[in-house]
Amino acid sequence: MTNAYREDFPILLQDDTIYFDNAATSQRPRQVTEAMRYFDENCNANPMRGLYRWSIEATERYEQARADAAELIGAADSREIVFTRNTTESINLAAYSWALHNLKEGDEIVVSVMEHHSNLLPWQMAARQTGAKLVFLEPEPDGTLTEQEITSKITEKTRLVAIGHVSNVMGVTNPVKLIAQTAHKAGALVLVDGAQSTPHMQVNVQELGADFYAFSGHKMLGPMGIGVLYARKELLEEMPPFLSGGEMIEYVSRESATYAEIPHKFEAGTVNASGAAGLSAAIRYLKNVGYDTIREREECLTARLMEGLRGLPYITIYGSEDPKKHCGIVTFNIEGCHPHDVASVLDTENVAIRAGHHCAQPLMKFLGVGSTARASLYFYNTEEEVDRFVEKIGKVRGWLGY
Repeated sequence: MTNAYREDFPILLQDDTIYFDNAATSQRPRQVTEAMRYFDENCNANPMRGLYRWSIEATERYEQARADAAELIGAADSREIVFTRNTTESINLAAYSWALHNLKEGDEIVVSVMEHHSNLLPWQMAARQTGAKLVFLEPEPDGTLTEQEITSKITEKTRLVAIGHVSNVMGVTNPVKLIAQTAHKAGALVLVDGAQSTPHMQVNVQELGADFYAFSGHKMLGPMGIGVLYARKELLEEMPPFLSGGEMIEYVSRESATYAEIPHKFEAGTVNASGAAGLSAAIRYLKNVGYDTIREREECLTARLMEGLRGLPYITIYGSEDPKKHCGIVTFNIEGCHPHDVASVLDTENVAIRAGHHCAQPLMKFLGVGSTARASLYFYNTEEEVDRFVEKIGKVRGWLGY
């Protein structure tokens, strides 16, 4: 089946590489690189710091990106959007600026065993420094979180629930709305790691009940080095800055400073304005494709991939048996073959997948493995690529001498 979107991705047209590492980084359409090139060639100046034409246009494009991000995830106000470098920095901002100033000994932070390290290590840090305790949601073998598990772990001691919207290993979509309702009844806040959901599904942070929501540009067709933290306005207004320096101030004396209004008090120093322009273009591209189209394409490809792998008796697939519950992520192991060897030998065949613990070592322990191989799909991948991939997977054991 022809995939017209591939014409927009120069890197996919260079050779016959099968790129199945989209959960790590998606490829960029030419519309994104052209938007960044326009910024660099026509208005490369510091936003918000100059009264000349280039700086004014840079400011307009930077703030338009903020408005685009707010609209994409259903934020009530564009001032609830803080630009960061990536999801990791967004979560750290919440940990340092909110958690360290609001948690105390005896409080509990609820996370799941499936969390990416980026949504675990900041809370380990916060727990150590405040005396709070981490409580873990334990999933079922297919990665699902039951209502009983959620309601039993979120209690009156819970102050924060930090949950991935979609697991970067299992591909399972967590019941964030139920988690948020349960947390709010207990008086707790909810932070959602949206790195794996924002590229693949329509998100509305208000409907989800997210108090904080984090995502990265580079996983959703945008450039590296630009990320977003959404937080409710009243939370941002109460939180102190994460970093101090230029641009995030209103007035500075020898002894003190008055911070700028939100969101600028969280964006110290020279910002990644070119990256914001690229993110804005990526958001427009995603809207033009449409999340319904993205979902249909991914479900079709995932079903085809899982059916092909199931035909090989030495393959173990992790997660649900339903391809629709994988969000384009298929994590597997080949009996007798180390995932790193699998990825290395596939590279010689121009196939790019991810192998390792995927920054989710507690989940690896839960699954009873040290590492896995992961193929992650996006709407610009093709049925022909899936078929070639399965064919090559069928030869891996022979190539490795098994």
